[in-house]
Amino acid sequence: MTERLQNGVPMLTQSQIATYHDAGVLHPVPVFAEQEARELRDEVEQLERQHASGAGQRPLSQYFRVNGQIVLPLLSRVARTPAILDAVEALLGPDLLVWSVELFIKEPGTDSLVSWHQDITYWGMGETDDEVTAWIALSDVSVEAGCMRFIPGSHRNPIVAHEDTHDSDNLLSRGQQIAGIDETKAQFGPLKPGEMSLHHGRCFHASGPNRSGDRRIGMAIRYVTPDVRQSDLGRDYAMLVRGRDARQGWINIAAPTTLFEPGALRLYEEVLAHQSATLAAGADQDVALYDHQGAKG
Repeated sequence: MTERLQNGVPMLTQSQIATYHDAGVLHPVPVFAEQEARELRDEVEQLERQHASGAGQRPLSQYFRVNGQIVLPLLSRVARTPAILDAVEALLGPDLLVWSVELFIKEPGTDSLVSWHQDITYWGMGETDDEVTAWIALSDVSVEAGCMRFIPGSHRNPIVAHEDTHDSDNLLSRGQQIAGIDETKAQFGPLKPGEMSLHHGRCFHASGPNRSGDRRIGMAIRYVTPDVRQSDLGRDYAMLVRGRDARQGWINIAAPTTLFEPGALRLYEEVLAHQSATLAAGADQDVALYDHQGAKG
């Protein structure tokens, strides 16, 4: 098939789309030139230098790890990148919302890991097929650096049982993990700077510690369609980035225009309170998922 281009970036082919639906994961997909990825990394690291003391009520790492698109224009801007949206539209259709944008940073030589899990286990969305995570590498995300691993085809499972370990080295909110994974079936997903992977919310995946000499920096963007149902705790919040939300099932929020706007910081706390209740439901102890150690998966 002839490769189609959008702004010089390859769009998904029918073969790639079929691979995603069959395996529940697709990688690598180029979206940024290496220099563009370098510039995005520089922006992230400039934020770290300039806002080391945090903003509002939170440390900067909190905004990096949970819903950063509400207060950080950089993250909301990347989530609206046409090449990313084109790829996601090929999988989910023309109406797209961003539920969350998160930065996953593993420092070199550290033991931070992500255990085997399914993303949507605690998100309150049910077992939807109308969600996909675009995971963009801003550094060299090699096997040595602790790239993601996937179990192809595992998205055909329902949501399976997860056990909460509350392991301090685990980057997940509850240290949740799926027991009994046959790791001989795992597929590594290394990415060069500017490449992304796309994975289904029920696809089993994990990542190991960073044994490289550089930081491992990735940005995870969670896209949903207007058809995704909300939790029993009420409508959730999302940012419309393409098409329309004709069902009006989400509380639509706007992208920030400046860094740490007062109104955006207030909205952040409102969203945090709502989503914390959903993600902590059923936990056997307090879940510190919305401090700087927490994450939504």
